[in-house]
Amino acid sequence: MSSTSPDESRTAGDSQAGSAAETMNLVEAVRHALHTEMGRDERVMVLGEDVAENGGVFRATEGLLESFGDERVVDTPLAESGIVGTAIGLAMTDMRPVAELQFMGFAYPAFDQLVSHAARMRSRSHGQYTVPMVVRAPYGGGIRAPEHHSESKEAFFVHEPGLKVVVPSTPADAKGLLIASIRDPDPVVFLEPKLVYRAFREDVPTDAYETPLGEATVKREGTDVTVYTWGAMVHPTLIAADNVADEDGIDVEVVDLRTLSPLDVETLVDSFEKTGRAVVVHEAPKTAGLGAEIAATIQEETLLHQEAPITRVAGYDVPMPLHELEDYYLPQALRIQEGIRETVSF
Repeated sequence: MSSTSPDESRTAGDSQAGSAAETMNLVEAVRHALHTEMGRDERVMVLGEDVAENGGVFRATEGLLESFGDERVVDTPLAESGIVGTAIGLAMTDMRPVAELQFMGFAYPAFDQLVSHAARMRSRSHGQYTVPMVVRAPYGGGIRAPEHHSESKEAFFVHEPGLKVVVPSTPADAKGLLIASIRDPDPVVFLEPKLVYRAFREDVPTDAYETPLGEATVKREGTDVTVYTWGAMVHPTLIAADNVADEDGIDVEVVDLRTLSPLDVETLVDSFEKTGRAVVVHEAPKTAGLGAEIAATIQEETLLHQEAPITRVAGYDVPMPLHELEDYYLPQALRIQEGIRETVSF
């Protein structure tokens, strides 16, 4: 086993300050994180449908079988409950499994394992057992796939105490957040926005580093209104922010939550106290989505700073539509701009 502990490796800030870097897209950064951790710690293994010989449906695990062998990169039957249940058993016996579900919409057969066992084991055993495992799943729309391949139901998992929920929006964050998730002592649902898997590239440090869970990041400083978002919606939000700045002189702050559970309430509140106005953007259906939780948290924590109603720009309360209407369903920059203008003009 590797003798390197998480405390001995660099944090994201330290690593990015001085280490070598390679240009990667998001799926390459995920693969690099897996390769890094499997090389560092022999307890880390990958299991899921087609993750070994085929390298995963999006090729996120490509090359791992050749590097680490078929005892650590395991093709499983088409049985999500079995994949997650096996990962729970492995995690409780000192392994660090990373289970891949081919799409988020396939997670429902494994939901009982996640909420009845993985999330509750620490509480059920009074701290005697933990479940240090990661469940990775591509999620979200935009690639013209059927509805079960394109769903955005992160709120299901955020609602469950004991589960951590992480959503990267950039390659550098994807690597750092995934490494942190693998090293975390509790189960993590790691949702990868497949719309931006190969949408752009950026420099990613080649060293091992952690991006801390539970910490949001301010992607764009502003003073007039804060837009809270995550995953694939960060990018149209940044476009919308630039557009309303150029066209209307509105100074928009954009906060990328990165970790949905635990939520970074401090950053959420600090930004709102600065701007007094908020828009929440997510592609999940609006009703009972995470935007409602963010709005309620702002009301509870910083009501006296509020200058306008909080606006939610979200997917509609219908199943993900087929190809012709998918772009209409997803929040695009134009719809986000409308939400920003509505909030600021109140």
